[in-house]
Amino acid sequence: MTIKDYNRAVDTWADGLYRFVLKNLSDSEKSRDIIQDCFEKMWVHHENIDAEKVKAYLFTAAHHTMIDYIRKAKHETSLDWKMVAEPVSHHGYTDLQEVLHAAVQRLPEIQRSVVMLRDYEGYSYREISEIAGITEAQVKVYIYRARIFLKSYIGQIQSVV
Repeated sequence: MTIKDYNRAVDTWADGLYRFVLKNLSDSEKSRDIIQDCFEKMWVHHENIDAEKVKAYLFTAAHHTMIDYIRKAKHETSLDWKMVAEPVSHHGYTDLQEVLHAAVQRLPEIQRSVVMLRDYEGYSYREISEIAGITEAQVKVYIYRARIFLKSYIGQIQSVV
């Protein structure tokens, strides 16, 4: 990969990579740090990276860095606040995006990652399996389980609106 290819990769993939990490972490500062780390790793290894595979390299690096951060954060706190039930209000609440975001945040980290890659970023099952380092069958199972959870969490659309 040349310097020109590297700069093109930054321009092309920085925003999508940031959205992917931010949707998973909900922490803009940490998301920026992870993206910066990914581009730094890519720069260090730019001579060994094929310019055609930059997207896969970046999303794989972001996924693994994000997983490492989540695991480290779990060890630093004794109570996982995501698992604490929040009261659900049925009093004419209409911000569906906020409800969906809250539901996605309750998913296990691997399910959240594959759903984000599939539904938010539009990756194929094959691409997701390469990024996450799991088989396509596992990707499909995780997406299925995540969607079942999201459906049960959100419930019928009439009760949310």
